[in-house]
This record gives sequence, structure tokens and C-alpha cells, in this order.
Amino acid sequence: MTRNATMTSHAKERVVPTLLQWRFWVVVGAVGMVFLGLAFRAAYIQVIAPDNLIARSDSTTIRTKETPFYRGLITDRNGEELAVSVPVRAIYADPKVVHRDDGLADNRRWQALAEVLGQKVDELKAKVADPTRRFVYLQRQVSPAMADYVEQLDIPGIYLRNESRRYYPTGEVTAQLIGFTDVDDKGLEGIEKLYNNWLTGTPAKRKIRKDAKGRQVEIITEEEGEAPHNLQLTIDQRVQALAYRELKKAVHYYKATSASAVVADVNTGEILAMVNAPSFNPNNRQGVSAHRIRNRALTDAFEPGSSVKPLAVLSALEFGSVKPDSIIDTSPGWMRLGGSLVQDHANMGKIDLADIIKHSSNMGTSKLALSVPKQFLIDTYYDVGLMSDTGTNLIGESSGLFHEQNRWSDFELATLSFGYHISVTAMQLTRLYTIIGSGGIKRPLHIIHSDTKSEGERVLSEENTRAVLHMMESVLEDGGSGKKARVPGYRVAGKTGTSRKAVAGGYGEEYVNIFAGLAPASDPQLAVVVLINEPHGDLYYAGDTAAPVFGKVMAGTLQLLNVPPDDRKVSSLASNSGDSHAN
Repeated sequence: MTRNATMTSHAKERVVPTLLQWRFWVVVGAVGMVFLGLAFRAAYIQVIAPDNLIARSDSTTIRTKETPFYRGLITDRNGEELAVSVPVRAIYADPKVVHRDDGLADNRRWQALAEVLGQKVDELKAKVADPTRRFVYLQRQVSPAMADYVEQLDIPGIYLRNESRRYYPTGEVTAQLIGFTDVDDKGLEGIEKLYNNWLTGTPAKRKIRKDAKGRQVEIITEEEGEAPHNLQLTIDQRVQALAYRELKKAVHYYKATSASAVVADVNTGEILAMVNAPSFNPNNRQGVSAHRIRNRALTDAFEPGSSVKPLAVLSALEFGSVKPDSIIDTSPGWMRLGGSLVQDHANMGKIDLADIIKHSSNMGTSKLALSVPKQFLIDTYYDVGLMSDTGTNLIGESSGLFHEQNRWSDFELATLSFGYHISVTAMQLTRLYTIIGSGGIKRPLHIIHSDTKSEGERVLSEENTRAVLHMMESVLEDGGSGKKARVPGYRVAGKTGTSRKAVAGGYGEEYVNIFAGLAPASDPQLAVVVLINEPHGDLYYAGDTAAPVFGKVMAGTLQLLNVPPDDRKVSSLASNSGDSHAN
């Protein structure tokens, strides 16, 4: 074999490479699947289920803006402001921006921020520690001066926003009546809570679309809001302040647990003043206990004692078992009814109806109550509203406490006639006296000012009511229990009430003192009820505690409202004095 032949036999056969190998097909297949998947996904998003993507897009581009309103004003009958909204600022943070712009780097600025807000630096920084959060309040309702200082600190991610804060110019004088709002301007107590929707209104809303740079590109929808409404009360702030001042002094002087007073217009049922002591400052409620917030003139029921004795006399007159000039024998000053004792402090013998009221005779009112059918007596108490609310519709108003029962003993009816076995509020007692003052017409008491006058409902005859009204004037005469309630220049009709507070198993040693009355007696315009709860000094009878407060409140109110005097004795003295000066 030749050399060439040998070399030829050992040479490898040349193979032409294949254009498409298996790796190529794998890559092509993978790319094809990707494009197919993308096409399917695009078809699914755009044709089959586009709502999810639209919603996600809208969440980043669509915003709803509200145009806030300031809360409406609350004013008294003369336009005096009792509650107003003042502009303040809120300090908030965007933790994401704080971390993104290294806002925590300058510790001095954070120290200054903490000092002005009265917080600890560590607690303040902890609020912005989560970089995924977009909003957190640092402090609400800060003053404009504080807000300006925070703005000058120029901390990245710390911002300000406008809001309003409720301010009460009259402070503690109207605190329990007006109530207050929370940090979001929502009413929590009193008038603020009851009329929250009226005072708040509905904010205007605008739904807009923004582009990637935050610019408004489209207004999608617009909703007109309802502006908040102002609220005018029947309260006369001058009378309110007068009553509160006298009540506050009385609580301190008599070392009482609390006190309440109500002043009402006899002819309209308008509440001119409703006060309680002790009170609180609604502009700074830190540390205020719940019992100070409660409007006790509405919520707290008590046994009225002798202050309802005129009603027992009226019941007998209405039924016809006695006449205005009838004489009642109260001898020997005591009697037993079913084994229980009813007695006076002394044997008054035979006395007329006026003396029964003047000397507050338990024997006299008991005999009058027993002279009428049981149901007639109880219906009279119902008719004058002592077992129902007064019509104010205020939050927390109590309808009193009355144990209705099928069988009444003579002793229970007797105790009912002199103010036991029933509990009423100061407001309910006020309405009773407005009925007496208006000649037997019952009108709902109201706190919201209105030009419409209620016609009312006749529940007692005018003749008998006027007769009892004049009998009640004797309470303020010499020898009467309420002479310290006198008002110079005016005839006043009223009644004291001193009752022991009920405890488990009977009655304790704590007292409730009441004086309720009307003036001027010749043509009653005002009804005033004063309650002193648990006096702890040496004086614990209503004639010594509640009566003097009544006299000062009634005298001041009559003068403020320019009610002309009706006491002829004072008028004649003034006339004689003028003649002597002329001579």
C-alpha cells in the first residue's frame, strides 16, 4: 500500500454542520411561550377582566377632595356666642418621606419639635419608625404660633394641615348645658351632641383625576355640601351668669355637695338659665371627673319634700272637697295611719289653706290628700308632668321616679302629698311652677329659640290656681319658712322644701334643700327653682340655704329683664319718699 493510500485511509470524513440544532429549538420554543403568555395576559387584562387594573390605576390617580366647613355657632337668645369654632393646625408626618429624605438625621430639630409639642423625642421618632406608613398625626389642634415654629424647623416629611377647634367663651357657666366636642369636632355631650348633625352640615365633595406629576387633569364628579347651621338657644347669658355666680357661692358657703338652678319664662316655657355647681372648664377638660360633666338639673331626681305641697291643696280644690276659705283641723298635731305616724313640728290647731302652705303642715296636706279619691290625686300628679319628661328633649333627661301600684295605703297617699314616695328633677319641678304661674296651662319647656309659641294644655282651673298662688305668697311673710327669699319691690309666691335623702332601709342624715317660686305674683313672668344638695354646714333647712339664693337670682333676673315692680307697699314708700324730698 502506497503512502498516499495510507494517508487517505487514516483521514476523517468531513461532516457539514446542521443549521438548526436542538438547543435552538428549545430557545425558540421558550420565547414563543413567553410571547404567547404575554398575549394571553394582555387579552385577559384588557378584555376579560379589566376592572382590577382600572381600580389599581384609579387608586393612584383619582382623589376625593372635601371642602370642610367650620362648625355652626351656638348663641343665646340675644346673639351672645356660647360656642364658636376657631382655626387651628394639625401636625402630621409622612414616614415614607421622612426615611427617604433622611429626615431623622438632624437630632437637634427633632429635639426642638419634641419640646414644643411636650413629648419625648424617642416617642416622637417611634411614630415615624415604619417607612411603609404614609400618614400619622403627631399632634392635633395646635395654636398658630406653635404651627409656625414647627414649619420653620423644616423637617423633611413633617407637614401641617388646617382644622378647627371648638371654643367656649362662657367657660364653666354653660359647660353642662352646651357640652363639648372631641378632637374631630364631633359633639360628645349636651347641646353639641344632641344637635351635632345640624351644627356640622355636610362637606362638599369633588372627585378628581391626577396625572403622574400630581396635576389635576379631570373632574369626575362634584357633590354640593350643606353648610352647617347656627343654633340659637332660649338661654339669656346674663341670667345664666348671674345664677351660676350665686350657685357657686352657695356651694362654697354651705359646704354643699352640689347645687342646681333653673329659670324659666312662665308664659312661653322658655328656659332662661340652667346651671349646676360645681362645674368644669370645657376648654380644658384634663382631669375632669364625670360627676362635674353631668347636667344634674336634668339627670338627678330627688324627693321634692314640701315644695309640692301646693299641689295637694290644688287637688282638693279641683275635686271640690274644700274651698279657698275652708278651715282644716290639724289637732293634735299628729295622727297614725296604718300604724305609721304623720306629724307637724307643733300643734297648729284649726288653720286655713294659706296657713297650711305657709307653715308647711304635714297634717293639713295629708288630710287634704285623703279628702279626694286616690286615683284623682295621682292623676293630678300625672297631669302636671311630675312623672314624665319636660319636653326639652335634652340628652340624659330623667322622667323622675314614681312607684305606681294598684293598692295605696292612707299613709302612702299622705306622704305623697308632702313630697315623699316620688322623685323629680329640678326641671320637672320648674314645669310644675310654670303651670301654677300661668293659671293652670301646661306647656313643654324648651331650650331652642323659636318664634312659635305653644298654646299649651289646660290641666288646672285658673280660679283655683290663682287662689293657691296667692296662698303661696304667705310663705315669704313674717312667720313663713321662705322670708329670706323676698325680693324688694316685688310680690313673690313660693315654697320651701327640705327632704332627707333616702338610703338603704330608710332615710339618712343628708338633706336636699329646695326653694321654688314665681314673680311677680300679681302677673307671674318667671319661675325659679333652686336646689342645694347635701349642705354640711350649720344651716341645713331650705329657708336658710336655698331661699336666699332664690331671692338673689330672682331679683337679678327681674331687673335684667326690666320687669316692673308690683309691690304696692314699696311703691307707696317710694312715692312718700319722693314727696318728702319735694317738700
